[in-house]
Amino acid sequence: MKISVKVPATTANLGPGFDCMGMALPIYNVITIEETVLPGSGIEINVISTSGELDDVALEHIPLDENSLVYKAVELLYNSIGQTPSELKISIKTSIPVARGLGSSASVVIGSLIAANELLGRPADEAALLSIACEIEGHPDNIVPAYCGGVAISSQEDDGSIVYRKLQWPSDWAVTVCVPDFELSTDIARSVLPKEVPMEDAVFNSSRFGMLIHAICTKDKELMKLSLKDKLHQPYRMKLIPGLNKIMDNLRHIDSVLGCVISGAGSSVLVISEKNDLDEIKNIVSDTWLSQNIKCDIKTLNVENEGAKIISNDE
Repeated sequence: MKISVKVPATTANLGPGFDCMGMALPIYNVITIEETVLPGSGIEINVISTSGELDDVALEHIPLDENSLVYKAVELLYNSIGQTPSELKISIKTSIPVARGLGSSASVVIGSLIAANELLGRPADEAALLSIACEIEGHPDNIVPAYCGGVAISSQEDDGSIVYRKLQWPSDWAVTVCVPDFELSTDIARSVLPKEVPMEDAVFNSSRFGMLIHAICTKDKELMKLSLKDKLHQPYRMKLIPGLNKIMDNLRHIDSVLGCVISGAGSSVLVISEKNDLDEIKNIVSDTWLSQNIKCDIKTLNVENEGAKIISNDE
């Protein structure tokens, strides 16, 4: 039996929604798990790049042994029903850039859990799958939209359960994803964050997060311009993304731009805007980075409202 699951990329935080907000995007990884008939062969993991190239950076972030997130996810699921994974062949077809803040790790965790759960006869429900996924990832901001699609706010409770709600993204707001040609590991991006923050910064983010939710729900573009500001993570991570300050400064004179934020832990950047001036926005970002010898890939994408889904089930 072979199961393939298609999982979207995700972007987390959206400014003030640190570790509790995410959005699914139409870039995908496909995770396939197949039962093999060779006794004692164990778990075999293969990674295939859709670009035809798989660099050392990608392999560093997608290990192929028992340290793999895929292996850990499958093992936790099997252990939860009192079993041990044995002869499995796992393939990861990657299109989501690695170490760019676009949820590549969340996608393989969710995809492998759904595929393994299907192989086992679906012993785990949504709540169990999300709980296992967050046990591996540490927080639900990417996991939830990878699983259910759309824009989601989420929380991991003390008992490990996940509470989430989806929001409807305004159809006339564009999301332009700017992916530079340098990676930024989540571990490094986390290492620059302080262990404690001033009370006024926490209050600032609470107010902005509330504004962000209201702005999305009411399509209030003026409120959105205020709400995307953050003091918990972006000020500390800015120095890890060369040229970002200048990009933000250069975008401020465009009325249609609602805000510019770091995608997840970086290095990608999101520009949220109305659907005019898109070419100018792309030119500003690419020219600013090019002035610092940084190449980039820029795409304006729709929000992916469908989450992970099984695309083949071969008996």
